[in-house]
Amino acid sequence: MTAYCMKCRKKVEIQSPKKIKMKNGKPATQGTCGKCKTKVFRIG
Repeated sequence: MTAYCMKCRKKVEIQSPKKIKMKNGKPATQGTCGKCKTKVFRIG
């Protein structure tokens, strides 16, 4: 799964993805960028 990294400014592969629920109850995926180790986030 891919997500947009704000630091690298491009789509990257999510490392160690984790399924979470947002405050409004919608599903999302959170992980880290494979290059810069910044947190990345994808809704859905």
